[in-house]
Amino acid sequence: MEIKDFQKDKYYMEKVLQLARQGWGKTRPNPLVGAVIVQEDEIIAEGYHQQYGEDHAEVDALKKLNFQAEGATIYVNLEPCSHYGKTPPCVEAIIRSKIARVVVGMKDPNPLVAGRGINLLREQGIEVATGVMEEEAKKLNEIFVKYITTQKPFVILKTAMTLDGKIATATGDSKWITNEDSRAYVHHIRDRVAGIMVGVSTIIKDNPTLNTRIDNKEVSQPLRIIVDTKGRTPMDSNVVLTAKTQSTLVATTKEANASKVQLYKELGVQVLILSLKDGRVDLNELMMELGNRQIDSVLLEGGGTLNFSALQYGIVDKVMSFIAPKIIGGRDAITPVEGEGINKVADAIELNNITHRSFQQDLLIEGYIEGKD
Repeated sequence: MEIKDFQKDKYYMEKVLQLARQGWGKTRPNPLVGAVIVQEDEIIAEGYHQQYGEDHAEVDALKKLNFQAEGATIYVNLEPCSHYGKTPPCVEAIIRSKIARVVVGMKDPNPLVAGRGINLLREQGIEVATGVMEEEAKKLNEIFVKYITTQKPFVILKTAMTLDGKIATATGDSKWITNEDSRAYVHHIRDRVAGIMVGVSTIIKDNPTLNTRIDNKEVSQPLRIIVDTKGRTPMDSNVVLTAKTQSTLVATTKEANASKVQLYKELGVQVLILSLKDGRVDLNELMMELGNRQIDSVLLEGGGTLNFSALQYGIVDKVMSFIAPKIIGGRDAITPVEGEGINKVADAIELNNITHRSFQQDLLIEGYIEGKD
């Protein structure tokens, strides 16, 4: 491929990725996919996967041409599907439309179907180019990649701390560490994930609602997951009182009082009885159970103890750390990650693929757990 052709493909693929992002929070557990159809260097149709169960991006775009696109090129960020699911395979629609060339960002990560769609297209004499903006395509669908290959949710550990690493004062006051822009962005993340998880101590101390609030936007409300070994979640807490309007799950163990568990259920709370591990809820078992429920992603907004356990047992994929230019001090002030801690710096959990951005004076640092990007 000539350089000019590669740059042209990249130009159109960037538009594809922009379209795909419009499906955030609506397509799960399906991936985010966009499609652009080009003929004689002009875009003649666009589409994206708008809602789980509805048309995939390729079909959304081809419908606008009445499936007549002879000689055109279609750009998609993910390999066209070749199997029947909620909708017919996109490969069939592409072949029927007489598309001449397909440009793909990344292959389907599902090992059961990876490469099949591409091979079927090539068998029909259609030219296929792959790997255009592949890294960007993988990052966009990092949740889907993790879920489809492991059947476990992609877990994002979110913290908000001062410059000296505190999430609250020694008295427990934490309102507010970060500014309004930072907090508003967190609600956009909540809108994208399937679940939000905290420990029972956070429920007892802060009594949060754990919902998504974005002005002038219809949002999706994540499953609220309370990690509660002994069933201490108060019956008058916001998460219990609103369990019939926003899905709520208490992950507990046999140490919880049976009559209290029954009362949770009567109030609309889902209850999972899980194994004990080191005296607490087995987080790996919890992840498997959430995956079975098609929870493809979890935003962990826990306290220091739960955060450390999550890191210790390897369920965290990505870390988002908001840092505010404030100093609290105090040896008893609370930090984002507590627990037993790590004894040697050489054994510290490392992040890679670091990015950063600003929200006024706050700084957000994002990175991936070493070996899990």
